[in-house]
Amino acid sequence: MIAILKKEINTFFASPIGYLVIGVFLLLNGLFLWVFKGEFNIFNYGQASLSSFFLLAPWILIFLVPAVTMRSFSDEKKQGTLELLVTKPISHFQIVLGKYFGAFVLILMALLPTLLYVYTVSSLGNPEANLDMGSTIGSYFGLLFLVGTYTAIGVFASTLSDNQIVAFIIAIFICFFFYFGFEGLSNYHILGDLIYLENLGMAAHYNSMSRGVIDTRDLVYFISIAIAFLLFTKLRIQKQ
Repeated sequence: MIAILKKEINTFFASPIGYLVIGVFLLLNGLFLWVFKGEFNIFNYGQASLSSFFLLAPWILIFLVPAVTMRSFSDEKKQGTLELLVTKPISHFQIVLGKYFGAFVLILMALLPTLLYVYTVSSLGNPEANLDMGSTIGSYFGLLFLVGTYTAIGVFASTLSDNQIVAFIIAIFICFFFYFGFEGLSNYHILGDLIYLENLGMAAHYNSMSRGVIDTRDLVYFISIAIAFLLFTKLRIQKQ
């Protein structure tokens, strides 16, 4: 598994993909948070807070995470190397985990520079260092688990087609549905008041963690979704 993980990371940085993903993520966040006027601009927010970043990041990651994961298995299928990979003396689940953690580490590398936002916003506050660190830490934990779930979905989507663009679009759709779809459907009261449909979506659990309270129910939710999609991925490559 470690060998596959290292191979994935080396592959990302042997081509412009890794640098492009990190650069695009930081550029988009920087433009919306510091340059473009609007609801996400920190200077227009009126207080020392990173709330706008944590509102914006999940939507940017809906596109960037699939861009990283789309080649995970679709490229192997297209080049005909997937059959060779599954014959190696490692389990199918280890192969899936190697691909998964390779993509996950790359996204984490894109998130690390955003810690500078914490220092910058804290310094801009009046008085200084009045940033709500509880909600900030909780939001970063929420973003971490959100990325982990997006990555599992993206890796699964890459097994559905040998075309990377098709895998990219499928991953975006599934990530969008799990993040916002249940919340959108809850407005129509499809299942009545007996089941809170909104709580089945990622947004509700992410927003809960963003308040600075790490609830085990939120952790179990994200971990369960990620494991489910990793198991689906394992089943898919077993059928290849």
